[in-house]
Amino acid sequence: MMPMNELLLVLALIQSSSELEPSTLVDEAAVVAELEMPEERPDPVTGEFAVDPYVQTNENAGAKPFASSSMAYQFGSKSGIRKLTDRLVDISLIDPRISDIFKGQDTVRLRRTLFEQFCYILAAGCDYTGRDMRTAHADMGLERDDLNALVENLQTAMQEHHIPFAAQNRFLAKLAPMDRGVLQK
Repeated sequence: MMPMNELLLVLALIQSSSELEPSTLVDEAAVVAELEMPEERPDPVTGEFAVDPYVQTNENAGAKPFASSSMAYQFGSKSGIRKLTDRLVDISLIDPRISDIFKGQDTVRLRRTLFEQFCYILAAGCDYTGRDMRTAHADMGLERDDLNALVENLQTAMQEHHIPFAAQNRFLAKLAPMDRGVLQK
């Protein structure tokens, strides 16, 4: 990005040029305003939008991992968990009960951190780098019905991926206490 003083100099040179029609002159105030309030853009490498700094720790995942990797195996290990979380997000984005919650949210970050969270909790060898549950869901106004819809979508995704019913229940039981950190009402 060009420093402000250089940009203003270029603007002055352009505007002083006698070859330009008045309609092609650059609005200096608009350019300066844009520089002061840049449009939020995703990271060109990750595709994620920046968030306020936070301490990254597995404690932020909201639950302790299972003691062994047997649950991860039942979920298809890392590749199966990634497919499951992607499917959960896809279902939720089109679910009329909760799709509005996801409007304006960083779904790239959501897919990554949800995968990391599930992978960590299922003891598949991942670390969770997302924010804690309370911070991640602050000001979203989530209610019990929203959480219930999300759980139903997770159940649908697990059934589609042929996760054994007993493993589904064990996983849901591990996730259930997180509602205290995400519900607003």
